[in-house]
Amino acid sequence: MEKFGKIKVFPVAFESLGVRSMCTYVETPDIKILLDAGVSLGPNRYGFPPHPEEYRAIKERRNLMLKVAEKTDVVTVSHYHFDHHTPSYTDWASNWSSAEIAERIYGGKMVFAKSYKSKINPSQRRRGWMFARTSGKRASKLEFADGRSFMFGETAMRFSSPVFHGENSELGWVLMTTIEHEDEKMLFAPDIQGPMHGGTLELILAEKPQLAIVGGPPSYLSDFRVSPEKIESAMKNLESIAKQVPVSVLDHHLLRDENWRATAQRVFDVAADIGHKAVTAAEYLDEKNSMLESRRKTLFETEPPSEEFLKWTKIASEKRKLAHPPI
Repeated sequence: MEKFGKIKVFPVAFESLGVRSMCTYVETPDIKILLDAGVSLGPNRYGFPPHPEEYRAIKERRNLMLKVAEKTDVVTVSHYHFDHHTPSYTDWASNWSSAEIAERIYGGKMVFAKSYKSKINPSQRRRGWMFARTSGKRASKLEFADGRSFMFGETAMRFSSPVFHGENSELGWVLMTTIEHEDEKMLFAPDIQGPMHGGTLELILAEKPQLAIVGGPPSYLSDFRVSPEKIESAMKNLESIAKQVPVSVLDHHLLRDENWRATAQRVFDVAADIGHKAVTAAEYLDEKNSMLESRRKTLFETEPPSEEFLKWTKIASEKRKLAHPPI
């Protein structure tokens, strides 16, 4: 487990570890916290479904998440995308989820979640409503945490007011989380996509954390769903974070781009020039980066799946969710 003082930080599942997620375990002398306990696979990239290697990764990361959840006191839900929370239904095709898995993650825990009643788009409102009536009922306590603070001994846990999932409200809003113990502070900023929005950058810098875990911009969607100008703005904002935060963990959407390192190189350079550290989640753990989704086409070419697996991928989607992939 990585430690930068009395706050211990352990990335559980991220793109650099082979899956879509930002799940992170944080431990202080007072409280054990699991941030955004969700994981998923991109359903289609380059015309291909997830490769068996991706399914092996999601199974491994989900099992690790469940192991970590056993000792967790608090679980958070920054927003209701499935790579950030676990639904209470069976889906082995995209989320490696089931009611039993959700129960093991949220059951008996304090759950601090994004409100589904305000600052939320329609799809996430439905998911949030369902979460409250399934896992929320099994939690020891469900608190909607937008803009709220909580104390556990000497540890403060603060949630931001909702900030944009990216540059505007089209994709909804998310909560950032700050965890502070004595003079140590870390900040978790999922799906802010850089941040793209200047107001979100100001909130991050105002916290003055020693460690920030940041969801980078979706450069793989540049010229498709996101303009190059917005990606450029996000990269400049990331440079500002790298200059002012001693350790930045940069991961998530950015690492779905095969050319992510070149896209973000100046952020890593800016950090190194002043003695700061900018790393992926895998690098933070001193592990090798393993971006599988961005390599999906190559994986299908160099490691062709079995006929049994290919047959499974052609099953109707609703039936495929109910059957484990033959990996």
